[in-house]
Amino acid sequence: MIRRDVLKSLSAFALFPGLAQAQAAQPFSEAMLLDLAREVAAKPYAKRPTVPQAWQDMSYDEYRSIWFRSKDAIWSEADSTLELDLFLPGLYFPHTVEVNLVEDGMTRTLPFDFSLFDKTDKAPELPLDGHLGYSGLRLRAELEKPGIFQEYAVFQGASYFRVIARDLVYGLSARGLAVDTGGPEGEEFPDFTRFWIEKPAPGVSTHTVHALMESPSVTGIYHFTMRPEGAETEVEVRCTLMPRVALENVGIAPLTSMFYFDATNRHRFDDFRAAVHDSDGLSILNGNGEMLWRPLGNPRDLQISSFVDTNPQGFGLSQRSRAYSDFHDLEAHYHERPSLWITPGEGWGRGAVTLVEIPTDKEIYDNIVAYWRPREPLAEGAEHSFSYGMTWTGGIEEKKPVARVIETRAGRGFPNDMRQVVTVDFAPHDALPEAYDDLVLYVYSNRLETSEGQVQRNPETGGPRLAFSFDPGEVTAAEIRAQLFHEGRGVSEVWLYRWTA
Repeated sequence: MIRRDVLKSLSAFALFPGLAQAQAAQPFSEAMLLDLAREVAAKPYAKRPTVPQAWQDMSYDEYRSIWFRSKDAIWSEADSTLELDLFLPGLYFPHTVEVNLVEDGMTRTLPFDFSLFDKTDKAPELPLDGHLGYSGLRLRAELEKPGIFQEYAVFQGASYFRVIARDLVYGLSARGLAVDTGGPEGEEFPDFTRFWIEKPAPGVSTHTVHALMESPSVTGIYHFTMRPEGAETEVEVRCTLMPRVALENVGIAPLTSMFYFDATNRHRFDDFRAAVHDSDGLSILNGNGEMLWRPLGNPRDLQISSFVDTNPQGFGLSQRSRAYSDFHDLEAHYHERPSLWITPGEGWGRGAVTLVEIPTDKEIYDNIVAYWRPREPLAEGAEHSFSYGMTWTGGIEEKKPVARVIETRAGRGFPNDMRQVVTVDFAPHDALPEAYDDLVLYVYSNRLETSEGQVQRNPETGGPRLAFSFDPGEVTAAEIRAQLFHEGRGVSEVWLYRWTA
């Protein structure tokens, strides 16, 4: 291991241990990355090699007993607003990724260096021959105080990445691309196989990461521009996709989250907590300017919902439950999980915001996926470019001046009453009339006959509560839609709900 005093005398590319043995630097540009992606796409897909079996056989505790030494983070000795940590391969991550650093228009590959990691006496002895490398990377920035670098983004596993803003903890994830999610043949998970991380100029808090994506069906090149500033982290994404086959069931800007239970299905789970979820609803601002809210569910069977649209203005998975008392969980801190909003960078044309809800009996599994599915397949052999903005935040800002849904509750009414009662609480809003008696209700179901419904003021929230009921009879599943109107215009989000027996 090269010591720090020696490192200081080396070039800018050797500002930390291990990099002095890296390959010679090469000119870098986005055009070069695009050419590389085209070259990869033109060849048959090649399976990636795996790390030695001993690395794959580590237990969870053994894997956690070895960690990157953050005091030796990449660029920690430089005048930079970004520090970079690296992750070991093994356990859940049998494949490695290529990590390249970009400085002054030149790029160089970072070789694997096990000496950058510390370990406890519980760590296993591992072979250092074979196909070794890093499994991912972590970005750290000065989120709260100058000179204190905190992690805000992780890229690890397939094309997954997670981002947080100040005062939040990791929750839902994003992916580069979703392929055949919920399909009968099983889902394909493209991988980010190579990364290029640009060193920001002194004082510049914008960070840039590029990634090559590969899978049997598609190759892609991605560009992430990240701004970890304050209560929100903004990420701009640009990508070019090169399918090897026609991609029919494909998801652009896919989000992945976990929903176990809340007040709508609490009766199914013997748990001391009031709710367990990383996200509680899908929010959509469609091409017509309607603000839609769809509470998430944990169904007994796989459910796929398509919200057909043309040129959506945005969508996202939100965690609107923000009080500790919404969960009563002192360890998971579900009330501090981020929400994520997607804003298309151009007209996406016709397609559907798609929601996939997968049954789960444990909170450790992600069972929610949301994405944009183009109506027309992405043609084989062509190049398809997309761009979109991501806002990782504690609360998605108001996208339309209407009252938003803050909670949905569902269940039977009085004991032995077979009717189902649904209540929808809306937040107070200037768009609402002072007297809630002046509101006009709209409640509709495609298969159920609902009561007319009524609105009352919720004494705790101050906002209106809509309540209605229905007798399900022999119906096992139905869609329900509700909205509040005043003087002929919608003054609330459109509440959408899939009820299942």
